[in-house]
Amino acid sequence: MGKKNFTFYYGILLIAVGLGVFYRIPAVMPQVAAIEFFSNKLGLVKFCFYMLGIFLIIAGAVRIHKTVNKSTS
Repeated sequence: MGKKNFTFYYGILLIAVGLGVFYRIPAVMPQVAAIEFFSNKLGLVKFCFYMLGIFLIIAGAVRIHKTVNKSTS
């Protein structure tokens, strides 16, 4: 398995993890709200989780895009 294959599959994995973050946020928020320290800051915590998911998806897309562009040229 070459480096190109690894970076391509790693990009797919990053996108999958990013989508998993989006899927899990509604399930995790009640548990986070139960923690007294975060009960006042739920909006900030949600924002951070969504940003994490977005960054993971973007990072995966960039890796896949770079790998595909290198292999075509």
